[in-house]
Amino acid sequence: MGSRAQVSRSSLDMAQEDAVRCLRCLLYALNLLFWLMSVCVLGVAAWIRDILNTVLTLTAHTRLEEAAVLTYSPAVHPVLIAVCCFLIIVAMVGYCGTLRSNLLLLSWYFCSLLVIFCVELASAVWTYNEPSVQRADMISLKSRMPNYGLQRYQWLTHTWDSFQTQFKCCGVIYFTDWLEMTEMEFPPDSCCTNQYPGCASHAHQHDLSDLHQEGCGPKIYSFIRGTKQLQVLRFLGVSIGVAQILAMALTLTLLWALYYRRHLQESDSEVAPGPPEDSSSVAATNGTSDASKSVCGRIGPREPSAAEAELKMERLSAVEKHSGLF
Repeated sequence: MGSRAQVSRSSLDMAQEDAVRCLRCLLYALNLLFWLMSVCVLGVAAWIRDILNTVLTLTAHTRLEEAAVLTYSPAVHPVLIAVCCFLIIVAMVGYCGTLRSNLLLLSWYFCSLLVIFCVELASAVWTYNEPSVQRADMISLKSRMPNYGLQRYQWLTHTWDSFQTQFKCCGVIYFTDWLEMTEMEFPPDSCCTNQYPGCASHAHQHDLSDLHQEGCGPKIYSFIRGTKQLQVLRFLGVSIGVAQILAMALTLTLLWALYYRRHLQESDSEVAPGPPEDSSSVAATNGTSDASKSVCGRIGPREPSAAEAELKMERLSAVEKHSGLF
């Protein structure tokens, strides 16, 4: 029975070690995933923030500006940036706690993940809002065109040139918007497919196909309705939330396994083996009982053996013969 109990105990310990090793490997992978996704979120948010600043400059004081803010405020909100930076630090602490099997670090890791998840959930609910924008609102962009090229609006000129170059567009609806809304005789050089000084003038006089044929209004409208980068950012946000839930569940399981193993080891150390005097005392007790039995046997009556009975009969017969002689 003792050997069977020892074998079952050893198999239980091996199974527990395998489970702990598996949990640690999963947490390693999740922490690495947290690092990668946080860095990706920060990179995509930085790219969106740069484009958003350009769009907000072109759509200032219009309904398009309000719609752009409603759409992209969750993506570039300072709370999102702070949460991603903090998540990188928390993942490092979780990695160290998993590596050292430290209950304190793992507990702090679990609490931090729970707080981050609650902040992300509250921020998503608070900032979620569908923008109300229509294609007719694109016409309001023409109000930003007359100031192009003026000395006091150099920042606006640079913004128009940068947006038209990056998105390969010209004007709001068509390149003729520049001729309609300004005193210019030809569009800016940023409308050219192959830019060089005076390219717009040459294209306007000889070949209009050298100019971007699509207006910037539809580009801005598509950007406000949502870009692929925004979809990627939303996917990363949802993935981080799911990974956090899984990491919290695994951390709780690992905490329970480590605590149970430590409690079991403490219990085994408290139960010490019996002193060696116990066996000697048992032997002495057995010897005493055997001695008492032998003494009692000698004191009490016992039956004669066969040899003793035969010897006694020979003595009796010798006495009878001797008495017959007299």
